[in-house]
Amino acid sequence: MADVSLRQLELFAALPDFSTLSAAAAHLHISESALSQAITGLEKTVGEQLCVRRKARGLALTPAGQHFARRARRIIGDTRELVLDVRAGDELRGPVRFGCFASFATSVVPELLDGFSHTHTGVDLETVVGTNEDLFPALQSGRLDVAFVYDMFLPEGYRHRKIYPARLEAHLHPSHPLAAGATVDLADLADEPLIHYDLPNILTYTIEAFSARGLTPRIDARVTQVTLVEALVARGAGYGLLMSRPNVLPVSVEGLPVSVRPLDPPATSTHVVAIWPEDMILTSRAVALLDFAVEKLGGKMRNDSDARRRRPHEGPTGIGPVSP
Repeated sequence: MADVSLRQLELFAALPDFSTLSAAAAHLHISESALSQAITGLEKTVGEQLCVRRKARGLALTPAGQHFARRARRIIGDTRELVLDVRAGDELRGPVRFGCFASFATSVVPELLDGFSHTHTGVDLETVVGTNEDLFPALQSGRLDVAFVYDMFLPEGYRHRKIYPARLEAHLHPSHPLAAGATVDLADLADEPLIHYDLPNILTYTIEAFSARGLTPRIDARVTQVTLVEALVARGAGYGLLMSRPNVLPVSVEGLPVSVRPLDPPATSTHVVAIWPEDMILTSRAVALLDFAVEKLGGKMRNDSDARRRRPHEGPTGIGPVSP
């Protein structure tokens, strides 16, 4: 059987990211004809058609081609890791590409990009923010090393590590009567107007939380940004139900105060987890990133929880104690 070169694998591994051969060739800095010849050579070697090349319809990988590209990316990645390990010795060097679920990205990504980079100066971090529909395909194709998501409704085929616990909390206007208490009962919110953070998995989780109590929420508005939920709550348009997040101040993007209260009894708890395909081995750099996330983000959530249990009585703004 003819040999397959590392360069051929590298070229083919890039194809899933492009819809045309010309775009792939431009990215790879080779001619379109040279890329086409490399693909043809691979197909002759493996004895199967790996992609369909039509000028009018662009480039499409066959199922065999998709499998080949995934495996090729892992071989390329392993080869790079081998070189980096030899060069770096005990120091971590090289890239880590991680994804983050959009609803808590502003609370997580800055801590990781800034704090981890100061600790491990030889590691280059890149991040992608999106929904599960964006992150899972990127993990499977090898474009991401790991992704931070909620552990709700995870598909089969992934390993995971818990980063921090999360729970539904009520976000209220400071003048709302329920804001006077230390906690809020979900039953007391059922007839109130809910400003819902409208993503498919979050909607399912919220409905299930109410259904478990024999309740149905009154959804008055559906928005796709957490900051907009908080902005509307701060203006008195309704209440919000959002997962607890680290590094969050109880104010809207406009600087208006918001009162945040845990639910009692609590809704089913969940976790933010780091996930990666079960047939992939995390690099030492990715493991270090997860260790950092557990220490910093998990510690932040524990401290916030302790502070809430010791919360002093709040003043009319909902963000500070009443003066004696």
